[in-house]
Amino acid sequence: MAHGIATTPFGRRTMSLCLLATQAQAKSVDPEKTVHKWKVVQALTEAKDRLGLPDRALAVLNALLSFHQETTLTAGDALVVFPSNTKLAARAHGVAPTTLRRHLAILVDVGIVIRRDSPNGKRYARRGEGGEISEAFGFDLTPLVARAEEFEALAAEVVAEKKALRLARERVTLARRDITKLIALGMDEGIPGDWAGLHATYLALVGALKRSATTQILLAAATDLEELAKDIANHLELFVNSQKSDGNESHNGHHKQNSNTESYELEPAFEKDRDAAPFCDLTPISEGGLAEEKPPLDRSELGTPLGMVLQACPEIVEYSSDRAGEGTATQPTIANWATFLKTAALVRAMLGISPDAWRDAVETMGVVDASIVIAAILQKGDEVRFPGGYLRALTEKKRAGEFSVGPILMALINGQLRGAKRE
Repeated sequence: MAHGIATTPFGRRTMSLCLLATQAQAKSVDPEKTVHKWKVVQALTEAKDRLGLPDRALAVLNALLSFHQETTLTAGDALVVFPSNTKLAARAHGVAPTTLRRHLAILVDVGIVIRRDSPNGKRYARRGEGGEISEAFGFDLTPLVARAEEFEALAAEVVAEKKALRLARERVTLARRDITKLIALGMDEGIPGDWAGLHATYLALVGALKRSATTQILLAAATDLEELAKDIANHLELFVNSQKSDGNESHNGHHKQNSNTESYELEPAFEKDRDAAPFCDLTPISEGGLAEEKPPLDRSELGTPLGMVLQACPEIVEYSSDRAGEGTATQPTIANWATFLKTAALVRAMLGISPDAWRDAVETMGVVDASIVIAAILQKGDEVRFPGGYLRALTEKKRAGEFSVGPILMALINGQLRGAKRE
């Protein structure tokens, strides 16, 4: 088949240096070179974003290849296919004529196929005396053979990048899971530590991540999150070891009784960092790994007191698992923030608020304010018909800087005072 010379496109379509280079590359390919056409298409599918190929263009290419009977493409064979637009559109799943022409032009511009236009722009073939095609005008598939290795290399790069991105996301996910569960363990068990500060640091790290984050950004975030998880784990391990050490000393008669069982004061730690800036430093860690002991905070430095929350939302106390009193006269009580947060988590599930709505509220408000809102929703009772929607609405207001827990608590307290006066 005579297609050894560079051909120019028919009609108003212009020639370009890119088209000339594609034709030269096709002309220089070894005539014996053979490739599997569907493997080349698979490589193109992986590398389509790199080449600027839309999905519909690949569908049109598949339709073009279906007019070549063999599954392999050999550079020296007749690789010009000449279907009409009607037949080509039918095999491309009924694509519109204008869409077909646009994506054929894309395949040509990218250098996937070459136009071999006849003098009048029609696609056809001339056959010799033996019935074999002597000359054909249509779309030349030779560039698929000439550039097969290039397409495969691009596909391999894309696959490697996707794998690296997936592994980076897995590292971030695992670190996030470790951090949240370790912080929850520390708060549930009432272990000394600046858990609110650690949680604020965690939210600052994950808040900077976007869905479109690159592999490099995710790897950097994963490293930071893993370091934070390691610090928290070390802190918990040292606490467990210290408890074992105290147990051994008690067996030897050297245990010292401490009458102040709440000496670590979780409440100031939560209050101090609830409205912290997006990024905050970790609590200084001593050489042993435990958080350094802080001096007691002045009352003016704290945020919403726990007593004010319980005054505004007394019903949440009924759901606490902690008890106060002696004998049969024990009553549920909430004596610290750790118990309050654990109780709020129970109430959240009881109200039917979804984990997604809760997670969004915690990331926006902080775990303390989100828990206070749960207590307020419980206190309002039938006034809030859809607790999940109500929490989402307050979360959006908080994100816009239009909400804080103070007014809602004061409204509940004032309502109770007005009710008492009426009685």
